[in-house]
Amino acid sequence: MQAQTVYAYVSRGTIAVMPDPHDPRKSLYRSEDVVGLCRKKQVGRKREALAAGTIFGAEPCIYSSITTFSKGRAYYRGLDSIRLSDTATLEDVATLLWNASAPVSFEVGDVLVLGEERGRQCAFTSLAALAARGHSTLGRTDSALHVEAGRLVALIAQAFGARSDATAQTIHERFALGWGLDDDGAELVRRAMVLVADHEITSSAFASRITASTGASLPGCLLTGLATLSGPLHGDASGHLRAVFDDVLRTGAEYVVAHHLQSAIPIPGFGHHLYPDGDPRAAALLEVLNPPQELMSFMDKAVELTGLRPNIDVALAALAAQLELPREASFALFATARSVGLLAHCIEQLRVGKVIRPRGRYTGRALEDAGHTLPADGNKKTLDPATLDKNRLFKAVER
Repeated sequence: MQAQTVYAYVSRGTIAVMPDPHDPRKSLYRSEDVVGLCRKKQVGRKREALAAGTIFGAEPCIYSSITTFSKGRAYYRGLDSIRLSDTATLEDVATLLWNASAPVSFEVGDVLVLGEERGRQCAFTSLAALAARGHSTLGRTDSALHVEAGRLVALIAQAFGARSDATAQTIHERFALGWGLDDDGAELVRRAMVLVADHEITSSAFASRITASTGASLPGCLLTGLATLSGPLHGDASGHLRAVFDDVLRTGAEYVVAHHLQSAIPIPGFGHHLYPDGDPRAAALLEVLNPPQELMSFMDKAVELTGLRPNIDVALAALAAQLELPREASFALFATARSVGLLAHCIEQLRVGKVIRPRGRYTGRALEDAGHTLPADGNKKTLDPATLDKNRLFKAVER
């Protein structure tokens, strides 16, 4: 690497530099930075390197007009999601994210949830049953897909305990009826669901888009996304926080925070890689909450000692604790609301008209030679490549 190139990278902050303690006329450069840049130059912009970078790097190559980030907050089709949460319902957000020409309603329809127990198993089992006999999304209009998508959101909410009657028309009102909440509680549920309706190309959105790109049914696409969402590193983090909150209420904030830090166990729910200055969704929800004082002390103590601010998982767990909701309520709200975003990504992906199919970079054992010998009738027989090809043993069909 030439000296001019090194100076250019130093000026950009790519290569760390410090004065030589033994000779003030010289500078020392971080060797790891230089080696890393040399490796990147050797790899170049080859197709396989680009593929690996886009799958596991910070810039996935999926174009979308649904959600983006600007100045530390999410925008739904150009509208500030934090401002929307002040007045919009989840139905309003679905109309926006699905780009619907008419207001969306979450009709219960004639599809009933399976089983009497309400919760995650009920939601997933009911979706799986629909996916097993669902219609392909190919060749269907957006308006027809919007009707089915609305019924799926209603199904998920019902599976988690939402109930319908003449007075409960919106999803947040149905949850309030099912969970025995007053108008103030229903308002908090409404705000929370609007805040988490979508978050750009998350793992669950990507999984849903992959399924949608194959023409699978909407229930199948949504089931894929919700299964991904259920991981503790994604949408189920608030469930683990509920257990931490139980410890706080039982043993006190000071003890729980000290136990985590002294044991080198990260305190869950604090910090977010997309929001170095704090998760605005959490701030918007916590601003209108009034959870038990011991939980507030826990959050304040965690911020003081870690320097990390609470994310949306903490806010959802605090909401569930304040309203004394069922154990899975945090995930129920997250899954129901995010179903709107997942379905938006599915419908958008359908219009791309291409199957999402990344390529693999093989790292296994060395391949056998094409002219290897195979035992036949007790004797070894050499098979030449022409014969193998003729017998179609090496023919591969993309599935």
